[in-house]
Amino acid sequence: MKRKERAEFVLEKLQGWMPEPQIPLNHKDPYTLLVAVLLSAQCTDERVNQVTPKLFGLADTPQAMAQVPEATILEIVRPCGLGPQKARAISKLSQMLVDLYKGDVPADLKLLEALPGVGHKTAQVVMAQAFDVPSFPVDTHIHRLAQRWGLTNGRSVVQTERDLKKLFPESHWNRLHLQIIYYGRQHCQARKKCDGSENGCDFCPLFNRQRKRPLKTRKS
Repeated sequence: MKRKERAEFVLEKLQGWMPEPQIPLNHKDPYTLLVAVLLSAQCTDERVNQVTPKLFGLADTPQAMAQVPEATILEIVRPCGLGPQKARAISKLSQMLVDLYKGDVPADLKLLEALPGVGHKTAQVVMAQAFDVPSFPVDTHIHRLAQRWGLTNGRSVVQTERDLKKLFPESHWNRLHLQIIYYGRQHCQARKKCDGSENGCDFCPLFNRQRKRPLKTRKS
């Protein structure tokens, strides 16, 4: 099965499995989504959703957050890991949003990437989920599965993103990146053998049978 055929198979199956994936991070607007995605770096969505109610109860706009002492933010977000860096980024980006954009989150990838603590993946998530701009954020789950499924041989998430954007129609990007993440968490986990069992992955056994050697995976 060629790479394009694999992509078509994955797209059809995931669309049937979860046609309308929900955004996993609780938020009410682009700003609270931006902060939640920033907190999710090296942290589970479940933990972030436990932390953000207290944080947003204290301040849920850039104007309000910019007035909160960084130490207070740190006390709340510490359970998400990398607390000092994340608290500093939240404080600084909130002030920048006030100073540069009148408190609005810019719907522009490059402007988002220029904010403290906001990398390419975070900016793409916000563009996709807050502004519905076609994007394909590649996290470690997507990078790992794209390699397992023979959709890319990229050594970096940047190359994987390029390959996936070429393989899949733009109209499916925003939905598909969530579908792959959910599927990976439930059926194709990093330390789980994909043997086609009832709760296992449908793709790896099929794709591996069509290769002389099993797909290689990289640790993520």
